[in-house]
Amino acid sequence: MSELRWGILSTAAIGVRKVIPAIQAASRCRVVALASREANRAMFAAQQLGIPRSYGSYEALLRDPEVDAVYNPLPNHLHAEWSIAALEAGKHVLCEKPIAVTVEEARRMEAAARAAGRILMEGFMYRFHPTWATTRRLVEAGRLGEVRAVTSWFSWFAHDLEDIRNRAESGGGVMLDLGCYSVNLSRMLLGGEPTGIRAVVRRDAALGIDVTAAGVLEFGDRLASFGVSLRAEADQRVVVYGTEGRLVLERPIGPPSEEPSRLLLYRGAAMPPGDPSEILPFAPVDMFTLQAGAFAAAVLDGAPLPIPMSDSIANMAVIERILATA
Repeated sequence: MSELRWGILSTAAIGVRKVIPAIQAASRCRVVALASREANRAMFAAQQLGIPRSYGSYEALLRDPEVDAVYNPLPNHLHAEWSIAALEAGKHVLCEKPIAVTVEEARRMEAAARAAGRILMEGFMYRFHPTWATTRRLVEAGRLGEVRAVTSWFSWFAHDLEDIRNRAESGGGVMLDLGCYSVNLSRMLLGGEPTGIRAVVRRDAALGIDVTAAGVLEFGDRLASFGVSLRAEADQRVVVYGTEGRLVLERPIGPPSEEPSRLLLYRGAAMPPGDPSEILPFAPVDMFTLQAGAFAAAVLDGAPLPIPMSDSIANMAVIERILATA
């Protein structure tokens, strides 16, 4: 194959507004089909996005022999079902985060990918943004000294009670929607898996979901603290603390594709912190486009998969432990 031909499952907002245009802009990627459970909706979205074929069912798209890979942005509780169906139909799969709603589901997905000889990857788009590649490089190069702690906060106010994030039956809740990022970046930066977990979770009794959570993940003598909420003003922050400095990521999971980004590096700063020692600027870039390109390279060239299923399963295991501990 000289290019990867994509099919999109559903007309979910994240796909239509962000991911589909990003895939279309990626090197060696072409979106050839889109499916919805409503044929008219699929046809309209396909026309708007310049996609040649539309289908009124997911099954029909999976039967399309010209679709090589599927992007699955369905609600969380459908990630396993339709990713496995796509793998069994011979398609590679990029599945939106979280990979599943349980570790058991994630393991079944991994087994299906192995049996089909196809690639399955979780869509943690933030990891493809150059701010994160630079963050990892600075940490590994010792620019912060020895990293001692990571702290993160992610929130937005989910007012709409019909939103899938507010629905328990759809795999809603803050830990699956936002907490997965905190767990993922903490494991990535501190390496390995938590040796201990302490957490507090607040739930909406009427909706049956977790809406605010905070906790500490222990990585030996290093700590990752996090806070996430679906009931607070929209905000996001990550700070990496080392023995010789700290690094501030201002928009860690949602840097706009049309705006520049920056990292703030502080070294040897007194209290109060004052100005950063160094500001690292980054030109506007679409992390979803970079994600699609990396996925295509894994399929077409046999390049290493940036986010292997072993990492996704381990991430789900920590989320389960947080919810069980709390």
